[in-house]
Amino acid sequence: MINMDKILDLAIEKDASDIHLIVENKPILRIRRELVPIEEMDVLTVDDMNDMYDYLVRGNIDKDEVFNSTRKLDTSYEYKNVRLRVNISLSNDIPLCTLRIIKSVLPPYETLGLPDIIRRETYQSQGLILVTGKTNSGKTTTLNALINEINETQNKKILTLENPVEYRHHSKKSLIVQKEIGRGRDSLTFSDGVKNSLREDCDILVIGEIRDKVTMEAAIEMAESGHLVIGTLHTKSCAETIDRMINFYEVRDQASIKYLLSSLLKLVVSQRLLPGRTGDLVLIPEVMVVDNIIAGIIRKDKISVSEIEDAIQSSDKGSIGLINSIARAFVDDKITLDQAKSQIEEKNIEILNRTIMQMKIRRDAGRQ
Repeated sequence: MINMDKILDLAIEKDASDIHLIVENKPILRIRRELVPIEEMDVLTVDDMNDMYDYLVRGNIDKDEVFNSTRKLDTSYEYKNVRLRVNISLSNDIPLCTLRIIKSVLPPYETLGLPDIIRRETYQSQGLILVTGKTNSGKTTTLNALINEINETQNKKILTLENPVEYRHHSKKSLIVQKEIGRGRDSLTFSDGVKNSLREDCDILVIGEIRDKVTMEAAIEMAESGHLVIGTLHTKSCAETIDRMINFYEVRDQASIKYLLSSLLKLVVSQRLLPGRTGDLVLIPEVMVVDNIIAGIIRKDKISVSEIEDAIQSSDKGSIGLINSIARAFVDDKITLDQAKSQIEEKNIEILNRTIMQMKIRRDAGRQ
């Protein structure tokens, strides 16, 4: 019989980020990006997987109905004051499970390696701020660090829409309301939650993920009506984020949405996480502050990705280009040169080399 308590205890003890439970495999932990089987445990059987489902769902009728009707379940679970994000799905009609361990203590903003411009932009009275990146790029951690920072420093009402709620925030200087999205939870969909937030007198709306046009439209309406909206998108760069938002819409509607975005969008941060020299993960942020130049590019009939990237790289308004961010991580001895080069296109290698050289010259001059 599967011993879920032992699996969870080992995962927490070894500081794993994820747990994978799949039939005919031993329980597997992800530790610093590597998959590590729990060798002392038996291979999981079909009965084990059914027991795992019972352990995590525990007779919750709403969750059971969601799983039976959609063949998947995204939820949260709490074990010894540690929160876990749970995904249960099927493979060959047998349950399988991935659990993400949420750190019990949210790291302070200043320890994440993010520039101060992102924190400063949260003082905007209205507009749209986006945190983007691929899966496992640290978006949720950054989003919640921003919520915590606002909570400690600003007198605001913050409403969050999440699926599931990962970090539990307690009101400090701000008033915080957290809502979980899904059937049988606080709001059925993200778009429903955003629409209802217009009647809840919040100052800041946080959207766990903008997945579709309906949610994007509701977020823009919220920002237009005088609120600050902070959300996430699953995109790999700032330029791709602009492209994704515009392509939510039909061609005939894109001119008007470009105009709205050029005035409402305040900042986009696109994140990557790389394994560092010391074994820890290193955050590589690309930051786009929407200044007059970038706003003008967004309004163009045809948006050039390279034009946006060049504008970010050359900006003096707080934007940080990907090449600059990668070069800084290398010069600070956080990543290797091979890692740095692997993150950019071949055509930009020479620019990376020049940027590294310039940073080293400035660093050495400062030591004299």
